[in-house]
Amino acid sequence: MAYEAIWAADPSKINKFELVKLEKDGLDVIRTIIEKYAHEGYDSITPEDMDRFKWAGVYQQKPKDGHFMMRVRINSGIMTSDQARAMADIARDYGRNLVDVTTRQAIQFHWLRVEHLPDIFKRLEAVGLYSYEACGDCPRTVVGNPLAGIDKDELMDTTELVNQVNDFFLMNRDFSNLPRKYKMSISSNIYNSGHAEIQCLAFTPATKVIDGVDVIGFHAWVGGGLSAKPHLAKQLDLFVKPEDVLKVAIGVTTIYRDHGYREKRHHARLKFLVADWGPEKFKEKLIELIGDMPARGEDKIAGWKAAYFDGVHPQKQEGLNYIGLSVPVGRLDSDELTELARIADEYGNRTIRTTVSQNIILSGVPTEKVEAALAEKVFERLTPNPSHFMSRTVSCTGNEFCNLAVVETKQRAVLVAEYLDANVELDEEVRIHFIGCPNACGQKHIADIGLQGALVKTPEGMVDAFDIAVGGILGPGAQFNQVLKGRVKGDNVGPVLAQLILYYKENRSEDETFNQFVNRVGIPAFQDKLTSILAS
Repeated sequence: MAYEAIWAADPSKINKFELVKLEKDGLDVIRTIIEKYAHEGYDSITPEDMDRFKWAGVYQQKPKDGHFMMRVRINSGIMTSDQARAMADIARDYGRNLVDVTTRQAIQFHWLRVEHLPDIFKRLEAVGLYSYEACGDCPRTVVGNPLAGIDKDELMDTTELVNQVNDFFLMNRDFSNLPRKYKMSISSNIYNSGHAEIQCLAFTPATKVIDGVDVIGFHAWVGGGLSAKPHLAKQLDLFVKPEDVLKVAIGVTTIYRDHGYREKRHHARLKFLVADWGPEKFKEKLIELIGDMPARGEDKIAGWKAAYFDGVHPQKQEGLNYIGLSVPVGRLDSDELTELARIADEYGNRTIRTTVSQNIILSGVPTEKVEAALAEKVFERLTPNPSHFMSRTVSCTGNEFCNLAVVETKQRAVLVAEYLDANVELDEEVRIHFIGCPNACGQKHIADIGLQGALVKTPEGMVDAFDIAVGGILGPGAQFNQVLKGRVKGDNVGPVLAQLILYYKENRSEDETFNQFVNRVGIPAFQDKLTSILAS
C-alpha cells in the first residue's frame, strides 16, 4: 500500500474481513478472476476471494450455484448509445436478456458465470465502462444529475466534475480499502437530484459572494446513509468552489479511510463516525488536511422532485428536448435497451441517461422529431406518460437474486402498483418503495410509503409480509419515514395501501402532498388507520 494503514497496528481491534483485505487488496482479485478462476471454474474460487469479487463489481447470485450479478458504473447515469448497445449485447449473450437500472444509476446484470467475466470486462472497457469497484469497501459509482449539461434547473454542468472525481478514485489503491462501502453524489440541480442527504459525501448547489463576485459552487454534506440505522447527512460549514471539489472529496475520503470504524462491519459506515464526531469536529479535521476553506454561502436547493423526469421537457438548449421514460421497477430487457440506443441515435444526441428513481431519459431530441420519436413501439411499455402509481414505484432486487433478501420484491411491487392504478384515482403521485431486507437498496426510508419485507408464520407455513412506513422525504425538511405497527401479508399489500391512500385522498387539504398530510395528521393517526384496516 502507498499509505500507512494506521488502523492495522492492533489486529485485535479490527474485524476478520479487515484481515482478509490486508492479506490481499480487493482490486487484486480482478487479475485472479481473469488469469485463474475464469479457466478453472466456479469451484476453484476460495471463500476469501469470493468476498473480494465485490471489487470487480460482482456478487454471487442466489442460490449460490455458480451464477453472478454484476453492476456497471455509469457516471451521473450518462452513457452513450454505443455503451448502451454494448451492455444490451452483454445481457443478451450472458445475462438471459435481463437489464436492471439501480437506485445509484448503475446498470446491473444477472445470470453471469465466472467464465464469462473476462470477456465482459473487455467489452465494457472497449466502450469506456467498468464494473470495477461498483461494489466493495471502496468509492462506488458517483451519482449525479442525469440532466447535467441540458438542465434548466442546474447552476452549472457537473459532468466533468463527476468524471474527475470518478477517475481519481477508480482503481486507486490508496482508497481501495475503506471500512465499508462509500457513496458520493455531485449535482448542481436545485431539486436535489443527487439525493444528497443519504450519501456518505454529497455536493449540492450553492453561491457565495467572494471579493465582490457572485461565485457558483457547492455545499458539502457528510455522513448520510440508510440500512438498519439510517442517518441524514450533515452539512459542513464550507463553500466549495468547483475547482476544489476533488480536494474536498480526497480529504473526506482520507478521514474515513484512516479514522472510520473497522471493529464491527455493521458499525463501519462513515455515518457512524460523523454522528460521533459531529460536523464541527469533522470540518476541523478536514481543514487540517486540505487547508482553509470559505464558510458556507447560500443554499440553492429549492425543493425535491425525487429525480423523476417523465414526459417531454425542453432542454436549456433552444429547440431541443429530453424525454423521460418510466421503466417499471427499473427492469428492462436487452432488446428494449438496444431499441433505446437506436432511438437515441435516430432522434436524439446519442445519449441515454439513467436516474436514481430507476428510470431512463433520452436527450437532445429536436422539437420537430418529438412526435415521431414518441410513436416508437418500445414507448408503449417504457412510456413517457406512465400511470400514477407504477411511475412512482421503486424496488430492490429482492430474493429472486439477492442472498440477503427474505422476500420477492420486483414482481410484488409491479402487482401492487397495477392494483393501485386500477382501484385508486388520485391526482397526486405517491412514492412507494419496496425492499427485501434491512440493507435498503430500494431506499424505502425516503419514500412516502416504504415497505420492508419480512416473513410471518401462518397455519399454511411462512409467507411473505411487509412492514409499512410513511412520511419520508428529502430536500428542505428532510426526514425518514416512520414504521407503523402491524405486519401486512404480501397478498394483502395492495388493498391495504389502497385504503391508506384513500384515507389521505379523503382528508387532505387542497394541494397537500402525502408527506405534508402525514406531518399534519401525525403518525398516530396513520397507526390507528392501519390498525383498523388490519382488524377489519
